[in-house]
Amino acid sequence: MKLQINLDDFRVTKGKDFRIKKAKTKVKSLYRDNAHYEELIAQFRSEIDELQQKMYAQDRHGMLLIFQAMDAAGKDSTIKHVMSGVNTEGVESHAFKRPTSGELDHDFLWRHIIASPPRGRLGIFNRSYYEEVLVCKIHPDIVTKIQRLPHETTADLKRLFKDRLQDIANYEAYSHRNGIHIAKFFLHVSNEEQKKRFLARIDTPSKNWKFEEGDVKERAHWDEYMTAYQDTIRATATPECPWYVIPADDKKNMRLIVSAAVLAEMKKLRLTWPKLPQDQLAVLAHARQLLMSEP
Repeated sequence: MKLQINLDDFRVTKGKDFRIKKAKTKVKSLYRDNAHYEELIAQFRSEIDELQQKMYAQDRHGMLLIFQAMDAAGKDSTIKHVMSGVNTEGVESHAFKRPTSGELDHDFLWRHIIASPPRGRLGIFNRSYYEEVLVCKIHPDIVTKIQRLPHETTADLKRLFKDRLQDIANYEAYSHRNGIHIAKFFLHVSNEEQKKRFLARIDTPSKNWKFEEGDVKERAHWDEYMTAYQDTIRATATPECPWYVIPADDKKNMRLIVSAAVLAEMKKLRLTWPKLPQDQLAVLAHARQLLMSEP
Protein backbone atom coordinates (compact mmCIF):
# COMPACT_ATOMS: atom_id res chain seq x y z
CA MET A 1 0.00 0.00 0.00
CA LYS A 2 1.38 3.41 -0.99
CA LEU A 3 2.10 5.77 1.87
CA GLN A 4 0.13 9.02 1.89
CA ILE A 5 1.97 11.95 3.46
CA ASN A 6 0.58 15.47 3.67
CA LEU A 7 3.67 17.43 2.68
CA ASP A 8 1.91 20.72 3.39
CA ASP A 9 2.68 19.99 7.04
CA PHE A 10 6.40 20.32 6.28
CA ARG A 11 6.73 22.45 3.13
CA VAL A 12 7.48 26.17 3.52
CA THR A 13 6.86 28.30 0.43
CA LYS A 14 6.01 31.64 2.03
CA GLY A 15 8.96 32.37 4.24
CA LYS A 16 7.52 35.30 6.13
CA ASP A 17 4.92 33.01 7.73
CA PHE A 18 7.48 30.56 9.16
CA ARG A 19 7.96 30.26 12.93
CA ILE A 20 10.49 27.70 14.08
CA LYS A 21 8.82 27.29 17.48
CA LYS A 22 5.79 25.87 15.67
CA ALA A 23 7.87 23.34 13.70
CA LYS A 24 7.69 19.82 15.06
CA THR A 25 10.68 17.59 15.70
CA LYS A 26 8.56 14.44 15.97
CA VAL A 27 5.29 13.23 14.45
CA LYS A 28 3.22 10.06 14.61
CA SER A 29 4.99 7.03 13.18
CA LEU A 30 4.37 6.48 9.47
CA TYR A 31 5.41 2.81 9.57
CA ARG A 32 4.22 -0.20 11.57
CA ASP A 33 7.59 -1.91 12.05
CA ASN A 34 11.01 -2.22 10.44
CA ALA A 35 9.76 -4.51 7.69
CA HIS A 36 7.02 -2.05 6.79
CA TYR A 37 9.53 0.81 6.78
CA GLU A 38 11.85 -1.09 4.42
CA GLU A 39 8.95 -1.79 2.09
CA LEU A 40 7.92 1.87 2.01
CA ILE A 41 11.43 3.28 1.52
CA ALA A 42 12.03 0.78 -1.30
CA GLN A 43 8.89 1.99 -3.08
CA PHE A 44 10.07 5.57 -2.89
CA ARG A 45 13.56 4.66 -4.14
CA SER A 46 12.08 2.88 -7.14
CA GLU A 47 9.90 5.84 -8.13
CA ILE A 48 12.68 8.37 -7.59
CA ASP A 49 15.04 6.24 -9.69
CA GLU A 50 12.56 6.01 -12.57
CA LEU A 51 12.02 9.76 -12.62
CA GLN A 52 15.74 10.42 -12.41
CA GLN A 53 16.32 8.19 -15.44
CA LYS A 54 13.74 10.22 -17.35
CA MET A 55 15.47 13.42 -16.21
CA TYR A 56 18.79 12.07 -17.47
CA ALA A 57 17.34 11.02 -20.83
CA GLN A 58 15.35 14.22 -21.32
CA ASP A 59 18.34 16.43 -20.38
CA ARG A 60 16.26 19.59 -19.92
CA HIS A 61 15.94 19.73 -16.14
CA GLY A 62 18.33 19.28 -13.24
CA MET A 63 17.58 19.22 -9.52
CA LEU A 64 19.57 20.21 -6.46
CA LEU A 65 18.66 18.87 -3.02
CA ILE A 66 20.21 20.80 -0.14
CA PHE A 67 20.44 19.27 3.34
CA GLN A 68 21.01 21.43 6.40
CA ALA A 69 20.75 20.46 10.06
CA MET A 70 22.23 20.69 13.50
CA ASP A 71 24.89 18.06 14.23
CA ALA A 72 23.61 14.48 14.72
CA ALA A 73 20.30 15.19 13.00
CA GLY A 74 21.03 12.46 10.45
CA LYS A 75 22.00 14.17 7.19
CA ASP A 76 24.45 11.48 6.06
CA SER A 77 22.18 8.55 6.81
CA THR A 78 19.16 10.25 5.24
CA ILE A 79 21.00 10.92 2.01
CA LYS A 80 22.29 7.34 2.01
CA HIS A 81 18.92 5.69 2.67
CA VAL A 82 16.85 7.89 0.37
CA MET A 83 19.21 7.91 -2.61
CA SER A 84 20.81 4.46 -2.41
CA GLY A 85 18.52 3.03 -5.06
CA VAL A 86 19.12 5.75 -7.64
CA ASN A 87 21.43 5.15 -10.61
CA THR A 88 24.75 6.75 -9.64
CA GLU A 89 25.36 7.87 -13.24
CA GLY A 90 22.71 10.53 -12.80
CA VAL A 91 23.56 11.66 -9.25
CA GLU A 92 26.25 14.03 -7.99
CA SER A 93 26.86 14.45 -4.25
CA HIS A 94 29.01 17.03 -2.47
CA ALA A 95 29.74 17.34 1.25
CA PHE A 96 31.02 20.83 1.98
CA LYS A 97 33.60 21.30 4.71
CA ARG A 98 35.42 24.46 5.77
CA PRO A 99 36.54 26.46 2.71
CA THR A 100 40.13 25.99 1.60
CA SER A 101 42.49 28.93 1.22
CA GLY A 102 41.92 28.86 -2.54
CA GLU A 103 38.15 28.83 -2.13
CA LEU A 104 38.35 31.82 0.20
CA ASP A 105 39.81 33.84 -2.67
CA HIS A 106 36.36 33.67 -4.32
CA ASP A 107 32.90 34.89 -3.35
CA PHE A 108 30.93 32.76 -0.89
CA LEU A 109 28.73 31.18 -3.57
CA TRP A 110 31.54 30.26 -5.97
CA ARG A 111 32.46 26.77 -4.78
CA HIS A 112 28.80 25.79 -4.63
CA ILE A 113 27.95 27.15 -8.07
CA ILE A 114 30.71 25.13 -9.75
CA ALA A 115 29.46 22.01 -7.92
CA SER A 116 25.83 22.54 -8.95
CA PRO A 117 24.33 19.75 -11.07
CA PRO A 118 23.99 20.15 -14.83
CA ARG A 119 20.75 19.40 -16.65
CA GLY A 120 19.90 15.73 -16.48
CA ARG A 121 21.48 15.23 -13.07
CA LEU A 122 20.26 15.11 -9.50
CA GLY A 123 22.65 16.98 -7.22
CA ILE A 124 22.95 16.65 -3.45
CA PHE A 125 24.59 19.18 -1.15
CA ASN A 126 25.40 17.92 2.36
CA ARG A 127 25.63 21.39 3.90
CA SER A 128 25.86 24.30 1.50
CA TYR A 129 26.13 28.04 1.04
CA TYR A 130 23.56 28.30 3.82
CA GLU A 131 26.41 27.81 6.29
CA GLU A 132 27.40 31.37 5.35
CA VAL A 133 24.27 32.72 7.04
CA LEU A 134 24.16 30.15 9.83
CA VAL A 135 27.56 29.22 11.26
CA CYS A 136 29.12 32.49 10.10
CA LYS A 137 26.32 34.45 11.73
CA ILE A 138 26.83 32.67 15.05
CA HIS A 139 30.62 33.03 14.76
CA PRO A 140 31.21 36.36 12.97
CA ASP A 141 34.98 36.10 13.47
CA ILE A 142 34.90 33.72 10.50
CA VAL A 143 33.75 36.63 8.37
CA THR A 144 35.90 39.36 9.88
CA LYS A 145 39.14 37.45 10.41
CA ILE A 146 39.19 34.48 8.01
CA GLN A 147 37.25 35.33 4.86
CA ARG A 148 39.50 38.25 3.84
CA LEU A 149 36.60 40.46 2.82
CA PRO A 150 36.94 44.22 2.24
CA HIS A 151 36.65 46.23 5.45
CA GLU A 152 33.70 48.19 4.12
CA THR A 153 31.84 44.90 3.63
CA THR A 154 32.40 43.68 7.18
CA ALA A 155 31.78 47.04 8.84
CA ASP A 156 28.05 46.31 9.08
CA LEU A 157 27.55 42.59 9.74
CA LYS A 158 23.78 42.89 10.02
CA ARG A 159 23.71 44.29 6.51
CA LEU A 160 26.21 41.70 5.28
CA PHE A 161 24.04 38.74 6.33
CA LYS A 162 20.90 40.40 4.96
CA ASP A 163 22.67 40.87 1.63
CA ARG A 164 23.87 37.25 1.63
CA LEU A 165 20.32 36.00 2.11
CA GLN A 166 19.20 38.15 -0.79
CA ASP A 167 22.10 36.89 -2.93
CA ILE A 168 21.08 33.30 -2.14
CA ALA A 169 17.43 33.95 -3.00
CA ASN A 170 18.47 35.61 -6.27
CA TYR A 171 20.79 32.74 -7.18
CA GLU A 172 18.14 30.12 -6.50
CA ALA A 173 15.56 32.00 -8.58
CA TYR A 174 18.14 32.28 -11.38
CA SER A 175 18.87 28.55 -11.21
CA HIS A 176 15.15 27.73 -11.35
CA ARG A 177 14.65 29.87 -14.44
CA ASN A 178 17.47 27.98 -16.12
CA GLY A 179 16.08 24.53 -15.42
CA ILE A 180 17.95 23.65 -12.21
CA HIS A 181 15.27 23.20 -9.56
CA ILE A 182 16.25 23.55 -5.91
CA ALA A 183 14.59 22.02 -2.85
CA LYS A 184 16.01 22.57 0.63
CA PHE A 185 15.67 20.30 3.66
CA PHE A 186 16.13 21.35 7.27
CA LEU A 187 16.28 18.18 9.36
CA HIS A 188 14.83 19.51 12.59
CA VAL A 189 16.13 17.56 15.58
CA SER A 190 15.26 18.52 19.16
CA ASN A 191 17.86 19.63 21.67
CA GLU A 192 17.05 16.60 23.83
CA GLU A 193 17.40 14.10 20.98
CA GLN A 194 20.70 15.61 19.88
CA LYS A 195 22.03 15.12 23.42
CA LYS A 196 21.01 11.43 23.34
CA ARG A 197 22.79 10.92 20.01
CA PHE A 198 25.96 12.64 21.22
CA LEU A 199 26.00 10.37 24.29
CA ALA A 200 25.53 7.35 22.01
CA ARG A 201 28.55 8.46 19.99
CA ILE A 202 30.60 8.66 23.17
CA ASP A 203 29.38 5.36 24.67
CA THR A 204 29.46 3.24 21.49
CA PRO A 205 32.99 2.38 20.24
CA SER A 206 31.84 2.04 16.62
CA LYS A 207 30.46 5.59 16.78
CA ASN A 208 33.37 7.25 18.60
CA TRP A 209 34.87 8.48 15.35
CA LYS A 210 31.77 10.61 14.70
CA PHE A 211 32.20 12.63 17.88
CA GLU A 212 33.94 15.99 17.99
CA GLU A 213 34.25 18.08 21.12
CA GLY A 214 33.29 21.16 19.14
CA ASP A 215 29.85 19.69 18.49
CA VAL A 216 29.03 19.88 22.20
CA LYS A 217 30.33 23.43 22.43
CA GLU A 218 27.97 24.46 19.63
CA ARG A 219 25.02 23.33 21.78
CA ALA A 220 25.59 26.45 23.86
CA HIS A 221 24.45 28.43 20.81
CA TRP A 222 21.28 26.37 20.24
CA ASP A 223 18.82 29.26 20.54
CA GLU A 224 20.97 31.43 18.28
CA TYR A 225 21.03 28.69 15.65
CA MET A 226 17.26 28.29 15.82
CA THR A 227 16.85 32.03 15.26
CA ALA A 228 19.34 31.91 12.38
CA TYR A 229 17.48 29.01 10.76
CA GLN A 230 14.19 30.84 11.14
CA ASP A 231 15.62 34.00 9.56
CA THR A 232 17.16 31.95 6.75
CA ILE A 233 14.01 30.03 5.90
CA ARG A 234 11.87 33.15 6.09
CA ALA A 235 14.18 34.95 3.64
CA THR A 236 14.65 32.15 1.09
CA ALA A 237 11.53 29.95 1.01
CA THR A 238 9.54 30.39 -2.19
CA PRO A 239 7.02 28.27 -4.15
CA GLU A 240 9.73 27.61 -6.77
CA CYS A 241 12.52 26.81 -4.26
CA PRO A 242 10.79 25.59 -1.10
CA TRP A 243 12.15 24.56 2.26
CA TYR A 244 11.00 21.34 3.89
CA VAL A 245 11.27 21.39 7.68
CA ILE A 246 11.45 17.69 8.51
CA PRO A 247 10.90 16.26 12.04
CA ALA A 248 14.18 14.45 12.73
CA ASP A 249 13.78 12.82 16.15
CA ASP A 250 12.65 9.58 14.45
CA LYS A 251 15.15 8.84 11.68
CA LYS A 252 12.95 6.38 9.80
CA ASN A 253 10.04 8.81 9.77
CA MET A 254 12.43 11.53 8.60
CA ARG A 255 13.68 9.44 5.68
CA LEU A 256 10.16 8.59 4.55
CA ILE A 257 9.07 12.23 4.62
CA VAL A 258 12.20 13.33 2.76
CA SER A 259 11.61 10.60 0.17
CA ALA A 260 8.03 11.74 -0.34
CA ALA A 261 9.17 15.36 -0.71
CA VAL A 262 11.90 14.51 -3.23
CA LEU A 263 9.41 12.50 -5.26
CA ALA A 264 6.85 15.32 -5.15
CA GLU A 265 9.41 17.87 -6.32
CA MET A 266 10.49 15.63 -9.20
CA LYS A 267 6.88 15.06 -10.26
CA LYS A 268 6.44 18.81 -10.63
CA LEU A 269 8.84 18.67 -13.58
CA ARG A 270 6.49 16.37 -15.55
CA LEU A 271 9.44 14.27 -16.68
CA THR A 272 8.90 11.96 -19.65
CA TRP A 273 10.99 9.80 -21.92
CA PRO A 274 12.16 11.96 -24.86
CA LYS A 275 10.25 11.59 -28.12
CA LEU A 276 12.59 11.11 -31.07
CA PRO A 277 12.09 12.99 -34.35
CA GLN A 278 10.98 11.06 -37.41
CA ASP A 279 14.46 10.78 -38.93
CA GLN A 280 15.81 9.11 -35.77
CA LEU A 281 12.79 6.82 -35.58
CA ALA A 282 13.57 5.79 -39.15
CA VAL A 283 17.13 4.94 -38.09
CA LEU A 284 15.78 2.74 -35.30
CA ALA A 285 13.40 1.01 -37.69
CA HIS A 286 16.23 0.32 -40.11
CA ALA A 287 18.44 -1.01 -37.32
CA ARG A 288 15.65 -3.30 -36.19
CA GLN A 289 15.21 -4.58 -39.74
CA LEU A 290 18.92 -5.38 -39.97
CA LEU A 291 18.89 -7.21 -36.65
CA MET A 292 15.83 -9.26 -37.58
CA SER A 293 17.37 -10.24 -40.91
CA GLU A 294 20.42 -11.80 -39.27
CA PRO A 295 20.55 -15.61 -39.58
